[in-house]
Amino acid sequence: MEELAYIPSPSRGVLYLGPIPLRGYAFCIIIGVFVAVWLGNKRWIARGGRAGTVADIAVWAVPFGLVGGRLYHVITDYELYFSEGRDWVDAFKVWEGGLGIWGAIALGGLGAWIGCRRRGIPMPAYADAVAPGIALAQAIGRWGNWFNQELYGKETNVPWALHITSSADGRVPGYYHPTFLYESLWCIGVAFLVIWADRRFKLGHGRAFALYVAAYCVGRAWIEYMRVDDAHHILGLRLNDWTALVVFLLAVTYIVVSAKKRPGREAVVEPGAAEEAAEADGEASVSLDKDEADSSKADAEGSAEGPEDAEDEEDATKDSAESAKKS
Repeated sequence: MEELAYIPSPSRGVLYLGPIPLRGYAFCIIIGVFVAVWLGNKRWIARGGRAGTVADIAVWAVPFGLVGGRLYHVITDYELYFSEGRDWVDAFKVWEGGLGIWGAIALGGLGAWIGCRRRGIPMPAYADAVAPGIALAQAIGRWGNWFNQELYGKETNVPWALHITSSADGRVPGYYHPTFLYESLWCIGVAFLVIWADRRFKLGHGRAFALYVAAYCVGRAWIEYMRVDDAHHILGLRLNDWTALVVFLLAVTYIVVSAKKRPGREAVVEPGAAEEAAEADGEASVSLDKDEADSSKADAEGSAEGPEDAEDEEDATKDSAESAKKS
């Protein structure tokens, strides 16, 4: 292949600030979480919730999600950690890569459910608010695979081929389809799809989240098919392809059934939030009315003093004229 154009791999996935390692994979995960919380908070407030609620529940959801994502990866790729010649301690080294989105969503959902229960918030409404943000977090997180030189597809000579330079863990240096990039772009598209559909159809009761899941599964299926890393196969398909198919069917089924049983959106997503907003608006309105009244009173007093000032000026003019006449 002529090296006219390609995506270079970073020479290293970690930088050191003194003794402290700064890992690209971890940075991508952290940035993704912040983006998800930021966008989720904006959408939650727009739905009538309080500012900060999304972050409070994320304190539960994110740790659960990280544990779930790691568990799914370790269980489905157990031979990487528990086969002969492997060190099982490596199963805890999350910073080296290996988070399964299926486990992250499942256990992260459990953490979010706990947080919602503690706040008296309907879980489906919360899921709808954070769905596009989760997709964007995935899009950002996939660049962590670029830092680790992992998650690539078959060899290719397309101009956007990914140049793998590492030979660790069985890698063969060469030019491959950048499936991490394909999935990142797909997730961005999913985020915009959910935002558009939510505005257009007023999705509620978890249907925006289900749409995110279904749309993601479609992209994950064809991207997974392109990958060449080792994976378990069932009837000729990779395990994650089967997982994507099953989850897609469940998500679509949920959308259809939920739309029939509970059409429309939740009227209240966070108890007390609407009342607090109304009180705040009322106080602001009263304050504004008071300021306007004070201003009007001052203008009226100024107008009342106007004639007296005119008389004083007239008397002063007369006195000046008489004084000039006498002189």
